[in-house]
Amino acid sequence: MSVVLSTAPLSVSDRAEFWQDAVSRTFVPLDVELHEDEPATATILSRRMGFMQVSTVTAGPQTVARRPRMIARDGKETVTLTLMRRGVAERSQDGRDAVVHPGQFALSDSRRPFDKALRQAFNLTSFHFPRSALKVSDLELRAVTATSFGWDEPLSALLAGHLKRLDSSAEAVAPTQGDRLATVTCDLLACLIQERHGRLAPQEPAAVQAMLLRVKEYMVRNLADPDLSLVEIASAHQVSLRYLHKLFETEGVTAARWIQQQRLERCRKELARTTSQAPTVTVVAHSWGFANASHFSRVFRLAYGISPREFQATARRHSR
Repeated sequence: MSVVLSTAPLSVSDRAEFWQDAVSRTFVPLDVELHEDEPATATILSRRMGFMQVSTVTAGPQTVARRPRMIARDGKETVTLTLMRRGVAERSQDGRDAVVHPGQFALSDSRRPFDKALRQAFNLTSFHFPRSALKVSDLELRAVTATSFGWDEPLSALLAGHLKRLDSSAEAVAPTQGDRLATVTCDLLACLIQERHGRLAPQEPAAVQAMLLRVKEYMVRNLADPDLSLVEIASAHQVSLRYLHKLFETEGVTAARWIQQQRLERCRKELARTTSQAPTVTVVAHSWGFANASHFSRVFRLAYGISPREFQATARRHSR
């Protein structure tokens, strides 16, 4: 369900205070300064996509800042990826400055101060999620905040295209698919961050890295398919099975094992849910491509040292 916050019904004199509150409630507490004598109408349209919030913001010129006192007070640990659609954003964090143009995106980390200046009317979409969902180190994340990403590199272009598709289809995404799409987004972003930080085999040619990342994205998008095979993956990317295996040599794990690890991690997350509608072990296994529940239990125990049923029961006990 969408949530719309708009200054349209308000008088011009009341809009600044309302907008300050709307922005802080949607994202994290922020200082907002409007740069119009008579603030124009501004709106925020927010939708949930699993653990990720997708918010489209349309407004006039303004400056937004996250101050140390706010960080100390609320302690929120979130990451926001902002895709510019119209207008230009000037961002600052961790000693860097970046100018973000339409079609480009940038990151901010709520745990440290940042500034964002929008000097003209703008339209943007923000993807807002818990820091814990992004599996990168603090050092890696800190190295790419206030950095402009766009269509000039293979992986950032891949992620930019994915974000545009998410933005246009967020309203139509079924609640049951939200967490999966949010996870795919965080996985792609983690790959981009690690590549920029130099962990993805920097000695390899760029074309090889780009192919590996495209293959991984395909695998992640099709994890739920129990018939997903290496032959199919190789065929979909017009490479030989031997070349596919060679791509994963730098990963320290086989392609098949990489798929299994991704499936197991997503099953673990679903089994950790403590709501009354938490799915059964068999349902979770089948939903992430494990056709055989007994096989799933064996590989889960090998990976985590505990059976999936014991893991789920422990999570529920801790929640109570």
